[in-house]
Amino acid sequence: MLAMEFGRLLMECGASGEIVDGVIGAAARGLGADRVDLRVGYASLEITIGIGGEGITRMRKVGAIGVNHRLDHEIRRLGGHVQSGTLGAGAARAELERLVRTTPRYPGWAVDLAVGVACAAFGRLLGVDWPGAGPVFAAAALGQAGRRSLAAHRVNVFIAATLVAFGASAVSGVCARWLGSHTVAVAMSAAVLLLVPGVPSLNAQNDILAGRPTLGSARAVWVAVMLIFVTVGVWLGQFLLGEAHP
Repeated sequence: MLAMEFGRLLMECGASGEIVDGVIGAAARGLGADRVDLRVGYASLEITIGIGGEGITRMRKVGAIGVNHRLDHEIRRLGGHVQSGTLGAGAARAELERLVRTTPRYPGWAVDLAVGVACAAFGRLLGVDWPGAGPVFAAAALGQAGRRSLAAHRVNVFIAATLVAFGASAVSGVCARWLGSHTVAVAMSAAVLLLVPGVPSLNAQNDILAGRPTLGSARAVWVAVMLIFVTVGVWLGQFLLGEAHP
Protein backbone atom coordinates (compact mmCIF):
# COMPACT_ATOMS: atom_id res chain seq x y z
CA MET A 1 0.00 0.00 0.00
CA LEU A 2 2.93 2.34 0.61
CA ALA A 3 4.25 1.67 -2.89
CA MET A 4 0.78 2.43 -4.25
CA GLU A 5 0.75 5.70 -2.30
CA PHE A 6 3.93 6.73 -4.13
CA GLY A 7 2.19 6.03 -7.42
CA ARG A 8 -1.05 7.79 -6.52
CA LEU A 9 0.74 10.97 -5.53
CA LEU A 10 2.90 10.91 -8.66
CA MET A 11 -0.16 10.49 -10.87
CA GLU A 12 -1.90 13.40 -9.14
CA CYS A 13 1.25 15.51 -9.62
CA GLY A 14 1.11 14.90 -13.39
CA ALA A 15 3.84 12.28 -13.83
CA SER A 16 3.93 10.03 -16.89
CA GLY A 17 3.05 6.35 -16.69
CA GLU A 18 6.68 5.34 -17.16
CA ILE A 19 7.80 7.37 -14.14
CA VAL A 20 4.94 6.06 -12.00
CA ASP A 21 5.79 2.48 -12.95
CA GLY A 22 9.47 2.96 -12.22
CA VAL A 23 9.05 4.62 -8.82
CA ILE A 24 6.42 2.16 -7.58
CA GLY A 25 8.57 -0.80 -8.64
CA ALA A 26 11.67 0.69 -7.03
CA ALA A 27 9.87 1.43 -3.75
CA ALA A 28 8.24 -2.01 -3.58
CA ARG A 29 11.52 -3.84 -4.23
CA GLY A 30 13.34 -1.63 -1.75
CA LEU A 31 10.78 -2.70 0.87
CA GLY A 32 11.31 -6.39 0.19
CA ALA A 33 9.20 -7.40 -2.80
CA ASP A 34 10.63 -10.06 -5.13
CA ARG A 35 8.14 -9.43 -7.94
CA VAL A 36 6.12 -6.36 -8.85
CA ASP A 37 3.39 -6.39 -11.52
CA LEU A 38 1.67 -3.07 -12.02
CA ARG A 39 -1.22 -1.71 -14.04
CA VAL A 40 -1.26 2.09 -14.34
CA GLY A 41 -4.70 3.41 -15.27
CA TYR A 42 -5.98 6.97 -15.55
CA ALA A 43 -8.28 6.72 -12.50
CA SER A 44 -6.78 3.77 -10.62
CA LEU A 45 -3.64 1.76 -9.95
CA GLU A 46 -3.48 -2.01 -9.55
CA ILE A 47 -0.44 -3.82 -8.18
CA THR A 48 0.52 -7.43 -7.46
CA ILE A 49 3.39 -7.92 -5.01
CA GLY A 50 5.18 -11.27 -4.78
CA ILE A 51 7.46 -12.31 -1.89
CA GLY A 52 8.73 -15.86 -2.08
CA GLY A 53 5.81 -18.06 -3.06
CA GLU A 54 3.19 -15.65 -1.76
CA GLY A 55 1.45 -12.82 -3.59
CA ILE A 56 -1.13 -10.13 -2.94
CA THR A 57 -3.04 -7.81 -5.26
CA ARG A 58 -4.37 -4.40 -4.34
CA MET A 59 -6.09 -1.54 -6.18
CA ARG A 60 -5.88 2.19 -5.40
CA LYS A 61 -8.05 5.02 -6.65
CA VAL A 62 -6.32 8.05 -8.19
CA GLY A 63 -7.73 11.49 -7.43
CA ALA A 64 -7.85 14.60 -9.60
CA ILE A 65 -4.75 14.89 -11.76
CA GLY A 66 -2.94 18.23 -11.73
CA VAL A 67 0.62 19.50 -12.12
CA ASN A 68 3.08 19.81 -9.22
CA HIS A 69 6.62 19.27 -10.46
CA ARG A 70 8.25 20.21 -7.16
CA LEU A 71 6.41 17.51 -5.20
CA ASP A 72 6.87 15.13 -8.15
CA HIS A 73 10.67 15.39 -7.93
CA GLU A 74 10.69 15.15 -4.13
CA ILE A 75 8.69 11.91 -4.30
CA ARG A 76 11.06 10.50 -6.92
CA ARG A 77 14.01 11.37 -4.70
CA LEU A 78 12.37 9.64 -1.73
CA GLY A 79 11.66 6.60 -3.91
CA GLY A 80 15.39 6.37 -4.66
CA HIS A 81 16.19 6.31 -0.93
CA VAL A 82 13.62 3.56 -0.35
CA GLN A 83 15.08 1.54 -3.24
CA SER A 84 18.57 1.76 -1.74
CA GLY A 85 17.29 0.29 1.52
CA THR A 86 18.16 3.31 3.67
CA LEU A 87 14.52 3.78 4.75
CA GLY A 88 12.08 1.24 6.13
CA ALA A 89 8.33 1.26 5.55
CA GLY A 90 7.48 3.31 8.64
CA ALA A 91 10.14 5.96 8.03
CA ALA A 92 9.28 6.13 4.31
CA ARG A 93 5.58 6.64 5.02
CA ALA A 94 6.32 9.37 7.57
CA GLU A 95 8.64 11.15 5.13
CA LEU A 96 6.09 10.86 2.31
CA GLU A 97 3.40 12.40 4.50
CA ARG A 98 5.82 15.17 5.50
CA LEU A 99 6.57 15.96 1.85
CA VAL A 100 2.87 16.27 1.06
CA ARG A 101 2.38 18.66 3.98
CA THR A 102 5.52 20.78 3.69
CA THR A 103 6.64 20.90 0.04
CA PRO A 104 6.36 24.63 -0.72
CA ARG A 105 4.10 26.13 -3.36
CA TYR A 106 4.31 29.51 -5.01
CA PRO A 107 1.91 32.11 -3.58
CA GLY A 108 -1.34 32.33 -5.50
CA TRP A 109 -0.83 35.99 -6.40
CA ALA A 110 2.61 35.22 -7.87
CA VAL A 111 1.14 32.46 -10.04
CA ASP A 112 -1.64 34.79 -11.20
CA LEU A 113 0.84 37.49 -12.24
CA ALA A 114 3.15 34.98 -13.94
CA VAL A 115 0.24 33.54 -15.91
CA GLY A 116 -0.79 37.03 -16.96
CA VAL A 117 2.73 37.84 -18.17
CA ALA A 118 2.99 34.53 -20.04
CA CYS A 119 -0.34 34.97 -21.84
CA ALA A 120 0.48 38.58 -22.75
CA ALA A 121 3.86 37.48 -24.13
CA PHE A 122 2.26 34.71 -26.18
CA GLY A 123 -0.32 37.23 -27.33
CA ARG A 124 2.43 39.45 -28.68
CA LEU A 125 3.91 36.46 -30.50
CA LEU A 126 0.48 35.78 -32.01
CA GLY A 127 0.24 39.36 -33.28
CA VAL A 128 -1.66 41.18 -30.52
CA ASP A 129 -0.86 44.90 -30.66
CA TRP A 130 0.32 46.84 -27.61
CA PRO A 131 -3.11 48.25 -26.70
CA GLY A 132 -4.36 44.66 -26.57
CA ALA A 133 -1.42 43.20 -24.61
CA GLY A 134 -2.37 44.92 -21.33
CA PRO A 135 -5.93 43.57 -21.36
CA VAL A 136 -4.59 40.09 -22.10
CA PHE A 137 -2.32 40.33 -19.04
CA ALA A 138 -5.13 41.53 -16.76
CA ALA A 139 -7.73 39.08 -18.06
CA ALA A 140 -5.39 36.08 -17.85
CA ALA A 141 -4.31 36.97 -14.29
CA LEU A 142 -7.95 37.34 -13.23
CA GLY A 143 -8.80 34.10 -15.03
CA GLN A 144 -6.10 32.20 -13.14
CA ALA A 145 -7.36 33.61 -9.84
CA GLY A 146 -10.87 32.51 -10.76
CA ARG A 147 -9.61 29.12 -11.79
CA ARG A 148 -7.99 28.59 -8.38
CA SER A 149 -11.15 29.68 -6.62
CA LEU A 150 -13.33 27.31 -8.65
CA ALA A 151 -10.90 24.45 -7.99
CA ALA A 152 -11.02 25.18 -4.24
CA HIS A 153 -14.80 24.89 -4.40
CA ARG A 154 -14.48 21.59 -6.30
CA VAL A 155 -16.32 22.81 -9.39
CA ASN A 156 -16.17 20.32 -12.27
CA VAL A 157 -12.92 20.98 -14.15
CA PHE A 158 -14.62 21.21 -17.56
CA ILE A 159 -17.35 23.57 -16.37
CA ALA A 160 -14.67 25.65 -14.65
CA ALA A 161 -12.67 25.81 -17.89
CA THR A 162 -15.71 27.10 -19.78
CA LEU A 163 -16.45 29.75 -17.15
CA VAL A 164 -12.82 30.92 -17.00
CA ALA A 165 -12.50 30.95 -20.79
CA PHE A 166 -15.69 32.98 -21.13
CA GLY A 167 -14.75 35.44 -18.40
CA ALA A 168 -11.13 35.95 -19.48
CA SER A 169 -11.97 36.32 -23.17
CA ALA A 170 -14.83 38.74 -22.46
CA VAL A 171 -12.76 40.93 -20.12
CA SER A 172 -9.84 40.96 -22.55
CA GLY A 173 -12.11 41.81 -25.47
CA VAL A 174 -13.97 44.62 -23.72
CA CYS A 175 -10.78 46.24 -22.42
CA ALA A 176 -8.89 45.82 -25.70
CA ARG A 177 -11.74 47.40 -27.64
CA TRP A 178 -11.96 50.27 -25.13
CA LEU A 179 -8.20 50.93 -25.51
CA GLY A 180 -8.47 51.00 -29.30
CA SER A 181 -6.81 47.69 -30.11
CA HIS A 182 -7.08 46.44 -33.69
CA THR A 183 -6.53 42.80 -32.67
CA VAL A 184 -9.46 42.25 -30.31
CA ALA A 185 -10.28 38.72 -31.48
CA VAL A 186 -6.69 37.55 -31.12
CA ALA A 187 -6.42 39.16 -27.70
CA MET A 188 -9.51 37.26 -26.58
CA SER A 189 -7.94 33.98 -27.62
CA ALA A 190 -4.57 34.79 -26.05
CA ALA A 191 -6.20 35.49 -22.67
CA VAL A 192 -7.25 31.83 -22.31
CA LEU A 193 -3.90 30.20 -23.14
CA LEU A 194 -3.54 29.42 -19.42
CA LEU A 195 -6.16 26.70 -19.96
CA VAL A 196 -4.19 24.83 -22.63
CA PRO A 197 -3.39 21.40 -21.06
CA GLY A 198 0.26 21.19 -22.05
CA VAL A 199 1.50 18.64 -19.49
CA PRO A 200 -1.40 16.20 -20.02
CA SER A 201 -0.90 16.48 -23.79
CA LEU A 202 2.80 15.65 -23.48
CA ASN A 203 2.11 12.77 -21.10
CA ALA A 204 -0.53 11.35 -23.44
CA GLN A 205 2.01 11.28 -26.27
CA ASN A 206 4.76 9.84 -24.07
CA ASP A 207 2.52 7.11 -22.66
CA ILE A 208 1.40 6.00 -26.12
CA LEU A 209 4.97 5.96 -27.43
CA ALA A 210 6.13 4.07 -24.32
CA GLY A 211 3.68 1.23 -24.99
CA ARG A 212 0.84 2.31 -22.71
CA PRO A 213 -1.89 3.07 -25.28
CA THR A 214 -4.78 2.69 -22.83
CA LEU A 215 -3.43 5.28 -20.40
CA GLY A 216 -2.23 7.54 -23.20
CA SER A 217 -5.58 7.39 -24.98
CA ALA A 218 -7.46 8.21 -21.78
CA ARG A 219 -5.27 11.26 -21.29
CA ALA A 220 -5.69 12.28 -24.92
CA VAL A 221 -9.48 12.09 -24.60
CA TRP A 222 -9.33 14.26 -21.48
CA VAL A 223 -7.23 16.82 -23.37
CA ALA A 224 -9.64 16.83 -26.31
CA VAL A 225 -12.69 17.34 -24.09
CA MET A 226 -10.93 20.13 -22.19
CA LEU A 227 -10.11 21.94 -25.44
CA ILE A 228 -13.74 21.63 -26.55
CA PHE A 229 -15.00 23.28 -23.36
CA VAL A 230 -12.36 26.02 -23.59
CA THR A 231 -13.37 26.68 -27.19
CA VAL A 232 -17.03 26.96 -26.17
CA GLY A 233 -16.13 29.52 -23.51
CA VAL A 234 -14.09 31.63 -25.93
CA TRP A 235 -16.81 31.44 -28.60
CA LEU A 236 -19.42 32.63 -26.10
CA GLY A 237 -17.23 35.59 -25.21
CA GLN A 238 -16.62 36.46 -28.84
CA PHE A 239 -20.32 36.05 -29.63
CA LEU A 240 -21.19 38.44 -26.82
CA LEU A 241 -18.86 41.10 -28.27
CA GLY A 242 -19.72 40.43 -31.89
CA GLU A 243 -16.27 39.02 -32.66
CA ALA A 244 -17.39 35.48 -33.44
CA HIS A 245 -17.01 34.35 -37.06
CA PRO A 246 -18.89 31.48 -38.73
